[in-house]
Amino acid sequence: MVKIATVRFQPAGRQYDFNTQGLDLKPGDRVIVETDRGRAMATVVGPLREIDEQQAPDSLKKILRVASEEDMALAMTNAAREADAFSYGQRRIAERQMEMKLVRAEYAYDGSKIVFYFTAEGRIDFRELVKDLAHHFHTRIEMRQIGVRDEAKLVGGLGICGRELCCCTFLVDFTPVSVKMAKEQGLALNPTKISGQCGRLLCCLSYEYETYCHHKKGMPKCGRKVAWQGKEWEVTGQNVLCRKLTLRSAEGVNQAVTMEQLESDLPAKEADECAEEVRARGTKPAAAKTQESADTSRRRRRKPRPQEKSASADSGKDAAPAVAEQQQPVAAEGENQPGKRRRRRRRKPRGAERGGSPTQGE
Repeated sequence: MVKIATVRFQPAGRQYDFNTQGLDLKPGDRVIVETDRGRAMATVVGPLREIDEQQAPDSLKKILRVASEEDMALAMTNAAREADAFSYGQRRIAERQMEMKLVRAEYAYDGSKIVFYFTAEGRIDFRELVKDLAHHFHTRIEMRQIGVRDEAKLVGGLGICGRELCCCTFLVDFTPVSVKMAKEQGLALNPTKISGQCGRLLCCLSYEYETYCHHKKGMPKCGRKVAWQGKEWEVTGQNVLCRKLTLRSAEGVNQAVTMEQLESDLPAKEADECAEEVRARGTKPAAAKTQESADTSRRRRRKPRPQEKSASADSGKDAAPAVAEQQQPVAAEGENQPGKRRRRRRRKPRGAERGGSPTQGE
């Protein structure tokens, strides 16, 4: 069996699993771990758990030791050096007039490199800036471009609710947020009120979105006409969490009604409407309508065409002369059709046409 501990490197950062190597740890302990980028200090965030050696991943890293007083003093020294690195980096960016904003400078645990986090609109050519920083600090320099939400996560602050930002306290991953979430919750679509410190939509808009969608099912929207207590009312407001509607009558009277009251009055309302329709139009009951439509559909069967009827009526010998009569004019027309050779009449001699033979004329 292998004991696994879950740790994280930042207060609201992602969590990773490490092999404890038999160390007795508890949540909140500071430990030194081995990572792909070197040694780092992390904090244990959960209780230890045991798994089978065959189920353990091959890339599972190890916890080297529990952080000592020397390790804590080194971390405090690095924090002080980070402030100097940040101020120097800002000066160099201003001197070179680069379109980028420096967010944070972070020293590695062993001081082998400095990571500078920055934001920018597009791609930035910072090769000359890296040369200046490396020449000044005499260590490795790494530049990382981050987004505006990651910037708020690193900087921190207070939200419009008066509490510390969610992204720097407990929110690990950022979920997509849309204006539709604000509409479903009935919030004013004012950018200054639904945007956070980062300039994007508030992350907390997604917390209650599914709850509002669930409670809104079956509730009529504002502006719809509903019938209640034999009158027609217009929906002017909704209280989704309490499932209440604000109705206004034609006389201008406002009334607050719950969905249970509206649904309990619904069967009586439908019966009254059906009865009024029967009296006004003189229509038949639903069963009679169904039977009448069935009889009409039977009567409206396809009638045979005239040609089909004559062909079915005539049979045997009576049908043969009719076919012959129909074919005879076709044959007669075929004789006069162009392309067919005609018989030429024999012409009589000219003398014969004049009324006698040539010998008699002589």
